[in-house]
Amino acid sequence: MPQDLVQSIRSTLRSAGDAERAMGAQAYMKSEMPSHGVRVPEVRRIVKAAAKEFPVSSPEELRRAVLQLWREADAREERYAAIDLTGLRLVKEDLDMLPVYEEIIRTGAWWDLVDGVSHRICALLLAHRTIMTTLLLQWAEDNDMWVRRAAITAQLGAKSMTDPSLLAAVIKPNLPDKEFFIRKAIGWALREYSKTDPEWVRSYAADNASALSPLSTREATRLLSSR
Repeated sequence: MPQDLVQSIRSTLRSAGDAERAMGAQAYMKSEMPSHGVRVPEVRRIVKAAAKEFPVSSPEELRRAVLQLWREADAREERYAAIDLTGLRLVKEDLDMLPVYEEIIRTGAWWDLVDGVSHRICALLLAHRTIMTTLLLQWAEDNDMWVRRAAITAQLGAKSMTDPSLLAAVIKPNLPDKEFFIRKAIGWALREYSKTDPEWVRSYAADNASALSPLSTREATRLLSSR
């Protein structure tokens, strides 16, 4: 049952906690939510073991477990664990996960949590191009900065399957934004695509030189000198 899975993850995270590291982790994340002080690779190991011991029988059960962990979290690692659960294969291409990811983005509202679901959104985009393209274009103009960041970073794992027209389209309305996390996301998305198509990124950076912020330009072109 989802409740058994959630309880197993919670109790194991608490047992694995490190009070000294927890203080440093909370300060680093500038978070009001406490930390158990469990390293990310260990969180993933705990989630993997719990999911094997208490397997969910359906996507709906998984969604319930994810949302329970997320909404009732009293330590940041529980939210990391919730995100890790969304990586289970049975929901990789499940569009019904979109409301879950959107809740994580809007209520998480910080880079580590928002970026944690970027590859999940990418998987949905690759499986459902038309629906997800329309959605990401809407997200790119959302009032919530973190939703816009998610639209920009949605193709980070796409490599040769990246849609450069979509990448340019989600960046365009965000070019004037002075927010660090948006400018950083623009540069990051372009830099990652430069590993696949450096000429496209070089051309894009040149064509948009007056609109790209120095931060975005620096990040976008970091790898181009060697290509």
